[in-house]
Amino acid sequence: MARYTGPVYKKSRRLGFSTLENGKELARRPYAPGIHGNSRRKKISEYGIQMQEKQKVRFMYGLNEKQFHKLFERAAKMQGVAGENLLKLLESRLDNVVYRLGLAKTRRGARQVVNHGHITVNGKKVDIPSYQVKVGDVVAVKETSLDHKAIKEAVETTLNRPAYVEFDANKLSGKLLRLPDRSELNQEINESLIVEFYNR
Repeated sequence: MARYTGPVYKKSRRLGFSTLENGKELARRPYAPGIHGNSRRKKISEYGIQMQEKQKVRFMYGLNEKQFHKLFERAAKMQGVAGENLLKLLESRLDNVVYRLGLAKTRRGARQVVNHGHITVNGKKVDIPSYQVKVGDVVAVKETSLDHKAIKEAVETTLNRPAYVEFDANKLSGKLLRLPDRSELNQEINESLIVEFYNR
């Protein structure tokens, strides 16, 4: 299945979860889209709940099904808890690090910034959104893109950055200081349901 490129608000309302992590999608209409969206919902099976949790995280980070499954398999082989490993791998993707540094307003915007070749990692241009950033890597805006309008707007409007990244607004560069703790990530995600989904 290809990556979803349709309306984000509609998808968030369908899942009952803010995939943009700001709650705006559910603020006005906290029910599913469509004519029957506000009526009583059918009881969801255990499998349905697990799949819904997987879809929530997949849409939030903007991955297609194959990418997400491969990342889960990699997380399962790592030491530690598989669900937490998965979230850490997702957080260390280049598009997500660009988003966390405040160089883009959304993850979708961050993916576009990376795809268009505006970002460097340790001084080398990287245009692959799925590139895994390692702890200590320096992620920066390319010299020729320092006046990019969308990047400058995003930097100006970003007020809070997580503690596991460091950002220099003057140089438009930042660093992944460490992998995030589970407590620093979205508390509405139940990653154990994703593990159960793939291990069933």
